[in-house]
Amino acid sequence: KALKEMFPIESGDINAENRIIPHLPAPKWFDGQRSTQSRQGTLAEYCYTLVNLPHKISRCRHVVSFFEVRPDDMNPVTDSQIRKPEVFLLPKDAKKNTSDITGPIVLQTYRAIADYEKSSKSEMALKAGDAVDVVEKSETGWWFCQLKAKRGWVPAAYLEPMDGPDESEEQEPNYAGELYVVQKSYTAVEEDELTLKEGDTIEVIHKLLDGWWVVRKDETTGYYPSMYLQKSGEVNSPEKRGLRNHNIPPRRSTIRNAKSIHNKGRKQISQETYRRNSKKYMQNRRNMRGNLQNKDIISEKNEQEENKSKAQPAVPPRPSKDLIMNRCTESTRRKIM
Repeated sequence: KALKEMFPIESGDINAENRIIPHLPAPKWFDGQRSTQSRQGTLAEYCYTLVNLPHKISRCRHVVSFFEVRPDDMNPVTDSQIRKPEVFLLPKDAKKNTSDITGPIVLQTYRAIADYEKSSKSEMALKAGDAVDVVEKSETGWWFCQLKAKRGWVPAAYLEPMDGPDESEEQEPNYAGELYVVQKSYTAVEEDELTLKEGDTIEVIHKLLDGWWVVRKDETTGYYPSMYLQKSGEVNSPEKRGLRNHNIPPRRSTIRNAKSIHNKGRKQISQETYRRNSKKYMQNRRNMRGNLQNKDIISEKNEQEENKSKAQPAVPPRPSKDLIMNRCTESTRRKIM
């Protein structure tokens, strides 16, 4: 960019045919070892072309500064000195101003518990023991990770935290439930899953990071893919519809040859426990509603009785003309007569 500003003619800003300053293609977001090697060749070719440009360009301060040897070049860092990767995020609703960009975010490192073969270009293959940095955790159960020069989506079920088997971010069950609407039908494969149809209204009682949430339909509970659910009242955006066309992430219970570095396994609640606690909660909720209804009936009766006791006295009948004449004073009688 600095060269383009200093040499607008040679960079092709005025006329593209006059460009002699080489292009430097940006790195691909989804790349692998092959594209990394290809980019190394591109960089070597770019540097060779740059130093062979006319002296006014190849010897300018920007190019000289670019090739200047720095202390770090002579003393490469060791593995223990490598800092945790950092990323800068731009919110989706931002206007791409520099003020909208977040500060550096330190990425969390996770370990792969088994080999994973990717099924699409946007995914990333893993080998058991790989340490990956998580850039984004999606509720669908697909996490965007990076491993050296590779980046892509990985099933959360294949990853475990480095410091312990339990997820600190995993929520506790909420037996009150949140209303969701099924956007795509799914037929249960395992015994602890639920079969639901598009349009069904259910309650989510436990949101798990692997993308398989525990839901309640009437008094039955079971696992269901979160990517097929949408919160009641929310608009069905094209982005969400696109996510539902992606493959369902695998469940940890279906992963073969999983090897964890932790002695204790991850805490897992059985569906029997979910059902038992769910029934207790629903029964307590019904009892509370019944008590509230009884209180309302009793208070309504008490109010009616209080209104009766506070009733206004009856208005006496209007006296007849003769009775008024007999009981009024003499002066009043004269005025009337």
